[in-house]
Parts: sequence; structure tokens; C-alpha cells
Amino acid sequence: MRKLVLFFVWLPFWVFAQEAYDFPKDTTFNVQSAYRKIAKDFPQATIVEEFSIPAINEKRNIVYHSFGERDLHIDIFYPKISKVKLAPGVLLIHGGGWASGTKLHLVPMAQKLAEAGYVAATVESRLSPEAKYPASVTDLKTALKWLRIHASEFGLDTAKIATLGTSSGATVASLLGTTGGNPLFPSHSVSEPVSDKVQAVVNIDGILDFTDPNESGKDSDPAKPSAGARWFGATYKQKPELWIEASPLTYVSDKTPPTLFVNSALPRFHAGRDEYLAVLDKNGIYNEMHTIEETPHPFWLFHPWFDEAVPLVISFLDRVLK
Repeated sequence: MRKLVLFFVWLPFWVFAQEAYDFPKDTTFNVQSAYRKIAKDFPQATIVEEFSIPAINEKRNIVYHSFGERDLHIDIFYPKISKVKLAPGVLLIHGGGWASGTKLHLVPMAQKLAEAGYVAATVESRLSPEAKYPASVTDLKTALKWLRIHASEFGLDTAKIATLGTSSGATVASLLGTTGGNPLFPSHSVSEPVSDKVQAVVNIDGILDFTDPNESGKDSDPAKPSAGARWFGATYKQKPELWIEASPLTYVSDKTPPTLFVNSALPRFHAGRDEYLAVLDKNGIYNEMHTIEETPHPFWLFHPWFDEAVPLVISFLDRVLK
């Protein structure tokens, strides 16, 4: 009875809190919906669940930036005992068409990276229902700086940080990797003057060129805008300059950090990859490209492909950051 009374006492405050911090959301992309889409063609797939790893620490839902009542959160996973004095870091950015998804999708990968000796952070940013491009880029640049400012709390080596993204998050991770120090993409103001440059990029099935017809040619029905059009607030025909501006391929250069591509077998998600790799090769920048055959697009959310992708990521990061 006491619990029931307390529930009704607290209920109005809980409802008010939910409403006070509410913002537009798109929940169409989640692990369960992705599983339902692939289950028939890939009966061997099973959902990757969060791990319980005694050797790592976890700190969840830390506020890294606020807009009045709107807080942006980050989860940190890091080794309890590091074999080195400081550990490299990885900022993980989830997918969902720049509109949907959640940082929880990459918790299992972050846990495995922490087990391998990394400070791994899954991060929330504003998506297209709430704020158009470049809001999420600004948020993520801020999260990157926040990690450097708070590095001592997690044993992070601020000179060795990678961005890792999946699908649309991989596009943004690559954009962060190619625009370090670029005034076109500033962060929110932070308390200390720290760098937004990263030392490696991991792109898991994310496009690099929005002008590719697979992306720019989708908007034939105004009633059904593409994911890109929702993010930019305009179709490619209406504002091509935005679609070009947001393409990591626009900025790849001799200053781009080492990059790993882990791709599905679907060519649509390779847009701009070969041209990007050509620039890296021309400038002698280390890179790797792996295609996991017979895979659905969101393969990183499911066994058995998670078990193949994670060692590729760790091997690459060990090579370029350790």
C-alpha cells in the first residue's frame, strides 16, 4: 500500500519532468525492428545484447552539454586497470538515418572496446526531427572536446582518439575525422581550449558522398522525403550546396587520419568510399577496407557478424593508436 501511495504522489512530478524535457523523436529504427526486417533472409542472426564485463568501469548518461532544459548525454566505458598509463579513446556514433536510433545501440561494441583497453564513449546528439544539419555535427564536436577536458577522470590519452560510426553515424564520424580544426564546423563553446581533431576513423557502412545518385536521387515524392532531405531540410535539387558540404569526401586530404572501412555486401553504402581511399593512398595514409559478405546493412547489431567486425576494429585501432 505504501508503494502505491508513493507512486501516485510522485506520478505528477514524473509526468511533468517527462513533458518538460520532451523533444521530437523518431523511434522507427531500433534493434527489434531491424531484426524483424532481416530475420527471414538471415535466420542465423541473433541480437547482440549488452555484456557484463568485470574488468571495465561504466558511467552512463553523463550530461556533456545542455540547452536550457535539454541535456545531451554520453556513456563512458573504460578499463579498471590499464596496462598502459593512459588509454586511447573512441567516440561511437550510432546510425538511424540521421533521424532515429540511440546511443544504446553501440553499448556492446563500446564494452568490447573497453575490454580491449580503450576509453569508449557512446554519445547522444540532436537528430533531424529535433534539429537539422549541422546541429548533430556541432554536438558531436562538443562531445569530442568534452572527452578531452575530462580525460583524467577515465585515464584517456587525449592525443589518441578515434571516431567510430555505424551507417549514418559513420558518415558523421568520417566528417569529424576530415574536418578537425575546420571553422565551418565549430563546436558549442567549451570551458577549455581543446582540439576537435581525431587520430583515426572507423567507418562501418556509412556513405561518404551525398551527391551519389543512391542518396541525391531519392526525392521524387515530396510526401516521402529521404533521410538526407529530412536532415538537411531540403532536397539535393533545392540545396545541393548543403549535400556537398556535409560529404566527408569533400574534405579528405593529406591531413586525414588513418581510416578503417568495415562494409556490408550492399554497394549502396559504399558511396564515395573508393574515391576517399584513393586520396589516402595517394598521400600514403594507412587504411583498411573489409567487406563482410552476405550481410544485411545493420550487421553490427547482430551475431555472427558482430563477432567478425569487432576484432577488425580492435586490430586496426591497436595498429594506429597503440
